[in-house]
Amino acid sequence: MFQTAFTVAPGRLVAATGPDDVRAAVRHAAAHGLAVTVTNTGHGLAGPVDGGVLLDTSALDEVVVDPRARTARIGGGARWGQVVAAAAPHGLAPLNGSSPGVGVVGYLLGGGLGILGRTYGWAADHVRSLDLVTPDGESRHLAPGDELFGAVLGGGAAHRFGVVTAVTVDLVPVARLYGGSIAFDGAEAAPAEVLRGYLRWARALPATVTSSLAALVYPDLPALPPHLRGRYVLSVRVACTGYSGSTAEGERLVAPLRALGPVMSDSLREMPYTESPTIHADPETPHAYWGDGILLDALDEEALAEVLRLTGPAAGRMAVVQLNHLGGALADAPAAPNSVPYREAAWLVRALYPLGEDGPGPVRELHARVERALAPRTLGRAVNFVFGDGERREGLYDAETAKRLAAVESELDPANLSG
Repeated sequence: MFQTAFTVAPGRLVAATGPDDVRAAVRHAAAHGLAVTVTNTGHGLAGPVDGGVLLDTSALDEVVVDPRARTARIGGGARWGQVVAAAAPHGLAPLNGSSPGVGVVGYLLGGGLGILGRTYGWAADHVRSLDLVTPDGESRHLAPGDELFGAVLGGGAAHRFGVVTAVTVDLVPVARLYGGSIAFDGAEAAPAEVLRGYLRWARALPATVTSSLAALVYPDLPALPPHLRGRYVLSVRVACTGYSGSTAEGERLVAPLRALGPVMSDSLREMPYTESPTIHADPETPHAYWGDGILLDALDEEALAEVLRLTGPAAGRMAVVQLNHLGGALADAPAAPNSVPYREAAWLVRALYPLGEDGPGPVRELHARVERALAPRTLGRAVNFVFGDGERREGLYDAETAKRLAAVESELDPANLSG
């Protein structure tokens, strides 16, 4: 399990080796009135499984690429790094997120905000089909236009409609991109000025560029490189597909970023898509954390500067804040209806807090101050970035979507056996 903060105590653990195992486990749970929840990579929360059935699908990890159709059929336990590796020899790429270790299914069911999001939109919009074992233990093949297909995609992270055993997704013709990360030391470059400079730069970007700004205070630990220990670092991450293959063109794109202040590190370059995980360099070691995501309808520079102040060195603890630039294709309506909410959001603030011996209480209090600062521009919460309050559903959907999802869930699982 990647998320180590929350322990679970299932009555039964089932390590599925195929769809038949999934069906058998779900039918057993239904027959005995047991709740079922699913895990594969453990990046999110397993859900309320005390005394119930915890179903591990990580062995269902086959990936088959059809280069002519530009699709990949992916097992329910596969991770995005496997899909990237399988698609790359064909000059194709999936609409994955920043970490290769994240599970494909959980990411898609929560919408899927990828590193190419502004160019191609939500990954959930590019799902061709789903194989789902419903709470009665039956297998269903779902396609665009099915009511359940539309409910699962976008609603699956907060509403459990069953267990996905396989999914077929579109691949995009991206073999290379221009991108990377440029970092600034908060002690040498004023954080508020880096923020404002990034926002000015991002406002003028075409939809072919997806970017974010991250800020965190690194702990002063011997395990870290000396240049990071105890430093407050602000990093701009960039992924650009809209260039002709000329490195000089990419360099012109990012020149305003390099003028924001003294540069601490700079990995911006042309790269094969297989190197895209280096853009964010997400941690690979399991750890304990709590977090949430806040979707904003528009910018409030002063409020965002206050968030940096709250979560920076003055916080007295480590907080990782990331501001994602949305819009572009992320605002487009999908070809087939699904449940991805708040497409009108312009920005996403992701806050993640590593937990210490004092538990989640202090970070909840800190995050409450972050929420208050952003409240005037807040649309709701981001389904895929809820890393602590798994049962808190308020704000995850607009009222109409929430009502529709609850109705589908109630009809499909009246006994609430799926958690």
